[in-house]
Amino acid sequence: MDFTLTDEQQLLVDTLRTVLANECPPSLLREHHDCRGAHAPLWEHLRGFAELGRGDATDACLVFDELGYAAAPGPFFASVGLFAGLLEAIDADSALRDAVAAGEVVGTVAAADSQGIWHANDDLVKTFIPDADLAQLIAVVSATDDAMFVTILPHPGPSALAEIETVDPSRKYFRWDTGDEIGAAIPCTPMQWRAFLDRSFALASAETLGAARRCFSMALEYAKEREQFDRPIGSFQAIQHKLAEMSLLVERATAALHYAAMAIDADHADRTSACHVAKAAAGVAARRCLKDSIQIHGGIGYTWEHDLHLFLRRATVAETQFGTTSWHHDRLADVLFA
Repeated sequence: MDFTLTDEQQLLVDTLRTVLANECPPSLLREHHDCRGAHAPLWEHLRGFAELGRGDATDACLVFDELGYAAAPGPFFASVGLFAGLLEAIDADSALRDAVAAGEVVGTVAAADSQGIWHANDDLVKTFIPDADLAQLIAVVSATDDAMFVTILPHPGPSALAEIETVDPSRKYFRWDTGDEIGAAIPCTPMQWRAFLDRSFALASAETLGAARRCFSMALEYAKEREQFDRPIGSFQAIQHKLAEMSLLVERATAALHYAAMAIDADHADRTSACHVAKAAAGVAARRCLKDSIQIHGGIGYTWEHDLHLFLRRATVAETQFGTTSWHHDRLADVLFA
């Protein structure tokens, strides 16, 4: 299978890399830790890419890979990746979809149950709602014994949201007791929900892979520059083995991601299993890259002053969002042996 990027896709990647290099340096991530509004100038640039929320999964995954590489803060994942994807899946009001695609409206999705598992459920308390404090609208996914529906609600106010602490302060997650807020709802079929989940798994895989690539890239550069015994540490076999294993896992995850995205766009029968494979492969790569990159950097990699921890944090949380590696292995087994 040919995963070579088209000229248009390469232009998309190059353009986004330029934007992120100029507008999303590590200093922005540090500033965003203390000020939730620090992402605003970056968001003004990323709004131009919001249309990808309703486009091909292959193009969207390329974008989320680069956003993961930069650990970009802001509501892009929640609004363009999740909210827009859900609106498209359930064929919501066209005016709202257009506004989200133009970056004029920011939303997020509340679906995870009390255990943090993303599935349609009847829990009134929704957890792990990404960047809910930055959203104007929240799409709440609920289910009864025989029906599934989506309710689009305005932001309930900061007092209604309880923050869930994670190791990555560049993206915050929240818990919300919806109580009796659920009102008029849009029906959601199991097929529509499956389509939303498949796409969300793929985009989460892309972001996880991007964070893993950044950890690997930083370790590789450090191994070339850091000298010990008058030699670059990258010349030592033990370091070379670590870098080789990291590279192989990143390449494996990249191939799995591209196949999953293409399966989604083609509505192929393998799409669900391919998305589970992609998320699991990205998780394996992220775990290995964050562990080995911190070891290659030695003591300096553990310090707050070094930038590595900014991307280790994103990789750690990205590996667990939308299901851990083990969870996706279990779901893949369910699909294969159903």
